[in-house]
Amino acid sequence: MLEPKPLAGKTALVTGGAARLGAMSARFLHAAGAHVVIHYRSSAAAAEALRDELEADRPGSVTLVQGDLLDLDVLHRFVAQCLEATGSLDILLNNASNYFPTPLEHVTEAQWESLFGVNAKAPFFLSREAAPHLRARRGCIINMVDIHAERPNPGYPVYSMAKAANAMMVKALARELAPEVRVNGVAPGAILWPEGAEGEKSKAQALPRIPLGRAGAPEQIARTVLFLATTDYITGQIIAVDGGRSIQQ
Repeated sequence: MLEPKPLAGKTALVTGGAARLGAMSARFLHAAGAHVVIHYRSSAAAAEALRDELEADRPGSVTLVQGDLLDLDVLHRFVAQCLEATGSLDILLNNASNYFPTPLEHVTEAQWESLFGVNAKAPFFLSREAAPHLRARRGCIINMVDIHAERPNPGYPVYSMAKAANAMMVKALARELAPEVRVNGVAPGAILWPEGAEGEKSKAQALPRIPLGRAGAPEQIARTVLFLATTDYITGQIIAVDGGRSIQQ
């Protein structure tokens, strides 16, 4: 007997869905039966490979949309392409993120605009664009936050501030869009690091400070996203998936 798919007949839009946590979340939502609309900016090859992977199981179940989230004019098109593909939008996963250091003495206005644009401004305006369709379907919004929204990451003040805005967005939109739309967040801890020396340095610093004594895996984030997409009595909450890092001194 086939297991029921809780998201069958539903459509999920995943920003930054071609790689890393976005791709894993797209896999989990798709496995649960959703038609997945995967947004990417420049990772066309990765997006196409993920589409082919998922459609090998269920043909016609993935739509790709391309655009730069710093250009707010593209947001209407993203939602329109969801509606064109399936006629509805049930889940918005604001996953896309911009992450790089901004030492206080060297930070530029362009860096500020980039970090706040991708991590706070675009998710807010995309949520507003999607809201009427999510309301019609009693859908949900899930933001990919960060434990550094509450505990600033040294050397990354602008990123930490942008993620703090993202976290407040979860709470503010949960009130604004209730009762039809649930809005929640996932705050990853030590899951993935940037490539290269900077990533190795961050990893070495983080692991000893995790109470559970180990790094997490992208699958653990994706399972939490799926939980928030399928539960129906949680809103305005941010779940830290961090091995206890956020309670550590």
